[in-house]
Amino acid sequence: MKNGLARVDYCLNKLQILLDKPAKQKNPALWLYQNNARTPMFMLEALAKLYGGIHNKKIFAKVKTDLKLLEDAIGQIDYYDAFAKEFLLDKNMPATITNYLQAQSREKIQSLNEILMERKWLGEGNIRMEKIRKKLAKADWQKEKEDIKSIQQFYITAINKILEFINQKDFQFTNVENDLHEFRRMLRWLSIYPQALQGCIQLSKPKTAVPKYLTKYLTKTITGSAYNVMPDAVDQQYFLLLDQTRFYALSWMIAEMGNLKDGGLKAEVIKEAILQTSKANEKTALANAYKLAGAGQLTIKQIFATAGNINKTYCKEKNLESLITGIAVVKK
Repeated sequence: MKNGLARVDYCLNKLQILLDKPAKQKNPALWLYQNNARTPMFMLEALAKLYGGIHNKKIFAKVKTDLKLLEDAIGQIDYYDAFAKEFLLDKNMPATITNYLQAQSREKIQSLNEILMERKWLGEGNIRMEKIRKKLAKADWQKEKEDIKSIQQFYITAINKILEFINQKDFQFTNVENDLHEFRRMLRWLSIYPQALQGCIQLSKPKTAVPKYLTKYLTKTITGSAYNVMPDAVDQQYFLLLDQTRFYALSWMIAEMGNLKDGGLKAEVIKEAILQTSKANEKTALANAYKLAGAGQLTIKQIFATAGNINKTYCKEKNLESLITGIAVVKK
């Protein structure tokens, strides 16, 4: 089995195990959400995205669509459930808002249950995984050397798309979902691919002292994160190398953009709840949302301005352009 197919097969087996267990549950969607089924879905979506950019675009587009439908559905559950749980601990948060979010969470769980049944992901009639495996078996999987070269080129293309995106925005964000979240999502894929590729990407440690302007990214949280430890290389011979310090900087950026995004979404989800449970207009709802979000809550404009300034610094340092250091070959 070629390395590429083996990586996908490994993640499919992980997901299959999770899909088999809730088949007899009264609420399979809730079980999958609570048991982190989103992680193998992310890994598979990453591989479909990557290999679809290398070969057999149509095959991987179909697979990615199937997986994204599930992953997005779990994401919607998490969105409302996480805020509902947070707000339950806030004595100043009106019960109408928390109740609304809990109701939305239940609705999203039901939506996922419907997808699981309609798309035949569960039970004896489970044919979705079988269809995916058959599609992937027909793909033009490459030998190891060509595979790594293709992955390197894919990374270069992905980085260029990110730079093009941020340059078009001129570091000016105006929308949480389409600007801030999308930018973070593009960055995040660069950190998900190494985990999904199971060891063929490794970090190259700096041979000289780390420049002072990069030390701000090297926090204990970042350098000690399990997500920044590459999977074992096993018996591979060719490796794509990423600069360790720049990868840490990427991880820091993803976390920072995530914090800003969550701050913006917190005000947005409170506003949504107010609009849906009262007669307030949008302006009044947003003003009340900021108050309920608590002290230290940034306005949307402040969040966008902060994100823009951070990105200016990050891009000025050429961190993305310096991320890839080359391909290494281990002789056997």
